[in-house]
Amino acid sequence: MESAVAPTDAAALEELTIAVGGHHHTALAAGPESGELVLLLHGWPEFAESWTEQLHALGEAGYRALAVDQRGYAAGARPDGVEHYALDLLVGDVLAFAESQGADRFHLIARDWGGMVAWVFATAHPDRLRSLTVLSTPHPAALRQAAATDDGQFHDLGYIRFFRREEGKAEKYLLRGEAAQLRAVYSRRVPPRIVERTVERLSEPGAMTATLNWYRGATNDEFDIPAGRIKVPTLYLWGREDPYLGQSAAELTVHHIDAEYRFQIVEGASQWMAMEAPDEVSALLLDHVQRH
Repeated sequence: MESAVAPTDAAALEELTIAVGGHHHTALAAGPESGELVLLLHGWPEFAESWTEQLHALGEAGYRALAVDQRGYAAGARPDGVEHYALDLLVGDVLAFAESQGADRFHLIARDWGGMVAWVFATAHPDRLRSLTVLSTPHPAALRQAAATDDGQFHDLGYIRFFRREEGKAEKYLLRGEAAQLRAVYSRRVPPRIVERTVERLSEPGAMTATLNWYRGATNDEFDIPAGRIKVPTLYLWGREDPYLGQSAAELTVHHIDAEYRFQIVEGASQWMAMEAPDEVSALLLDHVQRH
């Protein structure tokens, strides 16, 4: 797939600010406030805007769909210090986002690092979830097993080891030369206007370090993420052309689910499937949340 179809304009969505402790998170929302909450968590390196098509689809179906610029991404929620990006804090943010909307139970949809947080959240707070959907990111224990037994998967996760090096090295590499290496991450699969806005926001002072602190503060070289058995209905979507998260880890994920589970491969798409195949992904998400 050489290029992505430009998504619906995010300007038609509601723009919100959500206060969590002393932080202020920018967010996008769609649908009636009385609808069941569907909370969407983005990954790296992207923002709430990456869910534009899904927000519209969910909102039009009557759900209250909310995508938040998470800790380190929102300019008002960018604390200094890697200790502020520990997984328990990221999980706590998710709970606060839901409670800001008055939701006792909700649907959770997440990608990439947002997916890692979602697996941990589902482990710790299954009673708060109606359903779980994760894009790209396998269950952490499945990824750990795959990395230990599959040389290709271990090699493909080398970027994590690079990001975890001392502060400044990865930032300089990604942002030098008008952020050429950061732009390359998107592999021409993300609409150019979204790439440009994302590069601009991640070039703000401290922004890149804050987002990389998710890697530095929430994992180790063995990808030891504290996610256990999943006891909520789960949909897992994996893009056939994902360059970093392979099929072995994707297929191992089933062994960590103790609830209704569907594994769906999205052909012709990579980790950016929400923007590469928006109609297919939106239909899969809607089917899942409507059944739960």
